[in-house]
Order: sequence, then C-alpha cells, then structure tokens
Amino acid sequence: MKVLSLTEPWATLIYMGKKKIETRSWKTNYKGELYIHASRTKIPKNCNYEVLELVEDVPLHYSHIICKCRLVDCIYMTEEFIEDMKNSHYIEYICGDYRVGRYA
Repeated sequence: MKVLSLTEPWATLIYMGKKKIETRSWKTNYKGELYIHASRTKIPKNCNYEVLELVEDVPLHYSHIICKCRLVDCIYMTEEFIEDMKNSHYIEYICGDYRVGRYA
C-alpha cells in the first residue's frame, strides 16, 4: 500500500473531506488506494488563515496515518484549470498550490 505524507493541516483536511485534491510539482501514473500520513512537521507560519479556520477546534494527528483514500487522476494544471478551481472550487483552491505547470 502506498502512503502520501502531508503536512498538517492538509492531511486532516483530506481526512475531513474538505480537501479532495492534492497539488504537487510532479506527475504520477499511480492510481488506486493510498494512506494519508500526517507528518511530524508543524504548520508553516505562512499558512493561509482561511485554511486554518477550516480546522479550527479539530485535533491534528501529527506522525500518524489518519485515513485511506483513492487516487483517481493526475491533471496537469493549465491557466484555465486554475481559473476554474479559483472560481468554482474556492475551498480546494485555497488548500493547494495552484500554478501552471504543477499537477492536481
């Protein structure tokens, strides 16, 4: 079973179902189940306050595997894709790094 390590609060946002898309600088061909691991790394000081409000009063589980999910696709981000995310899926948009050339 594959494991994807994420810094909090993003791991918990996936666990809570508020974040369904992870953004990365690299492409993967893998599709299927994977575990989400909340890394030991503390929340970055430059974390968007809107993201922090999404997990207000929710316990974070550092250094634990917290859920299982399914990776179904890997999409190259274009300007159009990013604009759609910003306008139609704002919560997802603020929870990721949406820039042309990255992957969702």
